[in-house]
Amino acid sequence: VLTLIQKLSGSSHSTVYKGISRIYGQLVALKVISLRTEEGVPCTTIREASLLKSLKHANIVLLHDIIQTKETLTLVFEYLHTDLAQYMSQHPGGLHLYNVKLFMFQLLRALAFIHEHRILHRDLKPQNLLLSCLGELKLADFGLARAKSLPSQTYSAEVVTLGYRPPDVLLGATDYSADVDIWGAGCIFAEMLQGQPLFPGVCNTFEQLEKIWVVLGVPTEGTWPGVSKLPLYKPGMISLQMANIPQMLGRESEAEDLATRMLKLCPRDRISAQKACLHPFFNSLPSQLHQLSDAQSIFTVPGVKLKPEMCDLFAPYEKGHHKISSSKFW
Repeated sequence: VLTLIQKLSGSSHSTVYKGISRIYGQLVALKVISLRTEEGVPCTTIREASLLKSLKHANIVLLHDIIQTKETLTLVFEYLHTDLAQYMSQHPGGLHLYNVKLFMFQLLRALAFIHEHRILHRDLKPQNLLLSCLGELKLADFGLARAKSLPSQTYSAEVVTLGYRPPDVLLGATDYSADVDIWGAGCIFAEMLQGQPLFPGVCNTFEQLEKIWVVLGVPTEGTWPGVSKLPLYKPGMISLQMANIPQMLGRESEAEDLATRMLKLCPRDRISAQKACLHPFFNSLPSQLHQLSDAQSIFTVPGVKLKPEMCDLFAPYEKGHHKISSSKFW
């Protein structure tokens, strides 16, 4: 039923392979988890599988099947050729503005869908955004995702890779909601525009907060009600002058405005994914994109396609050269 082609990556409890599914007649990514009797199935794997089985959307990676034997549990995912991190590394200095709009619209579309279903991803970063040759973006790696079933429910503050972790979570907040993903998406947006991380990850929480304060200013009770009550908040943590986001991005006014609305220090002030999809930044895209069903790719709309970057990442596929490998496919 499944034929392994090559090993893509591995860890202490799982290995990822590229393979061919004779059932689906296409390439697949196989995440094979070893079932050790003393440990059982990792909770992140159970969480990821259960959530992805219920999430069917054009911009969310597809989980085809789950195969269990006595020794292993195999998650069969659709195969995608690369991810946004690799795409950006191939195109330094910032992406083509039109391509940023296509990637960002797809990311917000996926977030609006999972947030509508009261699910938080909690680990947004370029490595978890897979890309097809067409430029279809798919949200992947739901190992840290959680269902937000109760309004007052609290969660761990040890989520989201440091460079994309919002300041409220850095300060120990555990009652976050969809706003945790909006911050991460805003960081990715800025990174696509300027070609480098807005808040490069460092070794500890307080250094990360310093990077955020440099760009957005030091929060006060006036600008962020309740900030002084967060577990890790300390009066007079640092004192820095505010530098605004428009100066950091410098691409176009609509981009600056959208980034500003996503990267609010106070979590309740951040724009929702649904409203962000309607922002004027996307006005140059065809209006039909807003009428698509959940299952439809934006590339089914006539005229929607990636613009060539300075050195096109996908050119080797068209010329029949060796494909660029990715370390992440699910």
